[in-house]
Amino acid sequence: MWSSALDTEETHVYDHRKLGRELGLFDTDPLIGAGLPYWLPDGAIVRHSLEEYIRTAECAAGYQHVYSPVLGKRELYEISGHWAHYNDDMYPPMDIGGEQVLLRPSLCPHHAVMYRSRSHSYRELPLRMAELGAMYRSELSGVLGGLTRVRCIQLNDAHIFCTLDQVADEAAAALALIGTAYQAMGITDARYRLSLPGASGKYVAAPEMWRRASKILSEVLDRSGVPYESVEGEAAFYGPKIDVQVSDHAGRESTLSTVQVDFYQPEQFNLHYTGADGAKHRPVMVHRSIIGSVERAVAHLIEHHGGAFPAWLAPVQVAVLPISDAEEPAAAQLRDHCLNAGLRAQIVNAEAGSLGARVRETRLVPYQFILGPAEVSSGNVAVRLRDGRRLPTRSCSDAVAQIQALIQAHETRLWAD
Repeated sequence: MWSSALDTEETHVYDHRKLGRELGLFDTDPLIGAGLPYWLPDGAIVRHSLEEYIRTAECAAGYQHVYSPVLGKRELYEISGHWAHYNDDMYPPMDIGGEQVLLRPSLCPHHAVMYRSRSHSYRELPLRMAELGAMYRSELSGVLGGLTRVRCIQLNDAHIFCTLDQVADEAAAALALIGTAYQAMGITDARYRLSLPGASGKYVAAPEMWRRASKILSEVLDRSGVPYESVEGEAAFYGPKIDVQVSDHAGRESTLSTVQVDFYQPEQFNLHYTGADGAKHRPVMVHRSIIGSVERAVAHLIEHHGGAFPAWLAPVQVAVLPISDAEEPAAAQLRDHCLNAGLRAQIVNAEAGSLGARVRETRLVPYQFILGPAEVSSGNVAVRLRDGRRLPTRSCSDAVAQIQALIQAHETRLWAD
């Protein structure tokens, strides 16, 4: 059951590191290690709901989901360019059976190899390969914090292998998918950035490749109509990217979602498809992450909503509050009705205190069903919304059906007025 940790200031700026622990979403332990948070049951529900949302959305958009190992030989990352351009952020190699193996810093080399393992025709493209997979970054202890900077990251990643004339449409579709996901999550404060290479030597030296990729992404942003700024020195080592930026409680900005155009790795891995002319052609690789890392997404959602998540993400969606012990049998039936409808429901009985105290205790729960003698005798329920609205008494079946429909639609509204 959620605590009443927020009973102090309604307007205070939320720090997910404090609030996430108070709400029992996640925690850390020195014995496990810095930057390696674990998810408690309520946090696991939020995470699972977010993962299921994005899997379903990606399937509807034509993505195929895969699994790949979290380890790879050093040679894999030498080919991809990570070892030369990114090894400061990678864990050192492990010597196993005469080979050097690394924890992966990214999923893209694995997906490139998976694409290469089969022959492909232009008729199959675009091929959209998605994975919710773990990757590892050797972050310094001083920058670690809560869920935003961690050493093991669960990334909502995907790579689209397509022809050159498909790139702009695929990048635009990914950008639109990000917008839809942000609407469902209730994120309204994001801003867009075109991340370009800088003067440092960390970028692949291929000026024409950078020019072509940057032009495509700038045109996609212009076509989408979203305001954006161009920033040098923020690109991936292999290509430019659209970054969707969010800010934390202290105003620190970080990237949540991204769309990248990559001509480099298809060349490095010698990827091909057979064109309409029967000849081999090089695909373009579009990297995109709709919700970014699950850890950073949940951190932002905690702070943005102050723990009052959209109903489809809430660990408990319905709190059933019998006024007295006499209504507990009916409360149990109503809870079971909710559970059978796929809603996450709990009874908070009279032993937990007065009705007012229980309403306050469950004030982060989107829906409160209140049952007194009148409701039990009529088969109805009094519905109270998290925002304080009290709805006219209605049948239990009607209340459950309306909430079920809103949650299945990933609405941020608590009620369809």
